[in-house]
Amino acid sequence: MANTETALKECLSAIDGATAVALVDYTSGMALGTLGGGKDFNLEIAAAGNTDVVRSKLRTMEHLGLNDEIEDILITLSTQYHLVRLLKGRGGNGLFLYLVLDSTRANLAMARHQLRRIEAELEV
Repeated sequence: MANTETALKECLSAIDGATAVALVDYTSGMALGTLGGGKDFNLEIAAAGNTDVVRSKLRTMEHLGLNDEIEDILITLSTQYHLVRLLKGRGGNGLFLYLVLDSTRANLAMARHQLRRIEAELEV
């Protein structure tokens, strides 16, 4: 089992094209850990903003009566992919991994696969 710091480091090193990653609590909007980003990309603001995306989707699913779980949410920009993966089990309720990828260097299918693996090994 990996702790938060180890999991975030693995996201950046093992996933081609990864430029930033955060573990976020979508009940509070707070990032519990961040890695990457930079002066041109405020990861704290992006992570907090994605809590609204997650909350909105969960609320919509509830209104529709969908008895299903969100695995991940993909946002495609012209130069980036943003992946939001909700954590399951082991204290992960209310948390998600937020991964930013350079779309010119990333393999989206492999990134999703690696993020799923890292999430499964994460102990929070």
